[in-house]
Amino acid sequence: MRPTAIVPTLCCIAALVLSFLCLFAGSKKGFMNDYQILTLNTSRLGTNLLNPDAPGPLNDIYNALPADTSNAINAAANSLASRLGIEDFYNLHILTYCHGTYTPSVLPNATLPRSAIHKHINDCSNMTALFHFQPAAIIEQALNDSGVDVTLDDLRWPDDIQTGLDALHALQSATFILYCIAAGLIFVSVLLSLLALFTSGRLSACLNVLIASVAFLAIGIASALVTAVMVKATDVINENGRGIGLEAQRGNKYLAITWAATGAMLLAVVWWLGETCVGRRGGKGNVYGKHG
Repeated sequence: MRPTAIVPTLCCIAALVLSFLCLFAGSKKGFMNDYQILTLNTSRLGTNLLNPDAPGPLNDIYNALPADTSNAINAAANSLASRLGIEDFYNLHILTYCHGTYTPSVLPNATLPRSAIHKHINDCSNMTALFHFQPAAIIEQALNDSGVDVTLDDLRWPDDIQTGLDALHALQSATFILYCIAAGLIFVSVLLSLLALFTSGRLSACLNVLIASVAFLAIGIASALVTAVMVKATDVINENGRGIGLEAQRGNKYLAITWAATGAMLLAVVWWLGETCVGRRGGKGNVYGKHG
């Protein structure tokens, strides 16, 4: 028996659960929708292009709003997004994207603090392996479905946004593959750790060190890649989209669980290294006692 193996076993189980959550967070409405890689805030899309005195489809929609609405910029933003058929936000996940609205309003005001504004998920896309986020195509489809006479050109959608996201496609695909590999290796590590509970000696400890180390590298690289995707995609969208009211925010909750999984596997590796160094020291004492 090796009762001390319970610690790395629990670490591996925790890492396995967290790695699966990283893969499947946001896979459907109501399941960890707040654990996104990034949020694309489209609630203000096009509002800073409005000029009531200039002709154009956006201004025609704005001018058609009730007078009390057009005098309140927060309500106008909500009404414009609704008229265009665009959701307030789009959450990017590993396998899907989800979309929804900010409730009770888009922006805080004197009576509505920012902390009181919440996301309401309306729906999520179907799960797709090697999912590639294409916000331009999503917004264009929403405009077409709404029936309004507004195009991406009218919104002055920057082509550099999709170009920048396309450059991250390989990283995003590699992240998904590494999460799958990491989950598989961590599962094997869980089985070996459970087996080590009933064995002793350096051999089982060394085997656990080997598998746990490879699993740690896989989940660690996956976490690093998803962090890079998150940071770069957010920077690309904010740099090119602020001119049309488009904004992106990183998913800090997602970062927390992916790096927690990495930390759990690191602890498992360190623990097994300690077990390898200790070896069967306790068992040797028992053997000598028998000969005496």
